Amino acid sequence: QVQLVESGGGLVQAGGSLRLSCAASRGTFSTNVMGWFRRAPGKEREFVATINRSGGSKYYADSVKGRFTISRDNAKNMVYLQMDSLKPEDTAVYYCAAATKISSIDIRDRTYDYWGLGTQVTVSS
Repeated sequence: QVQLVESGGGLVQAGGSLRLSCAASRGTFSTNVMGWFRRAPGKEREFVATINRSGGSKYYADSVKGRFTISRDNAKNMVYLQMDSLKPEDTAVYYCAAATKISSIDIRDRTYDYWGLGTQVTVSS
C-alpha cells in the first residue's frame, strides 16, 4: 500500500509559479514510476508529467512542456512539480500517482496503482 499526499496548490495570477509536492509513505518509493495528472472542471483527467525511478527520464504533456518541471528526491520519498508561466487553462485539481509494476515512464493513467486526493490549483487571468 502506498499513500500519497499532495500539497502546494493555491490561487495564483497568470504568469506566476507554484511548486506542488507529493509525499509518499512507502519505503520502496525509489522503485516507483511517478506521475502527475490533472482534472479541470467539466473535463476528464489528463496526463501532465511522469518521471522514472532514477529521475533520469521525464516526459511531459505538450500543453505544459517548457513550463513545468517534474523532479523527485528518493531519499525523502518526495516528487515535485514546478509550474512556471501558469495560464488560466492550467486551473485544475492536480493528482500525484505511483506506478509500482512498471520500470519505464508511462502517460496512461490506468498504469498507476496509487493516487493522492489531489490539490487545487487556480490560475486567475
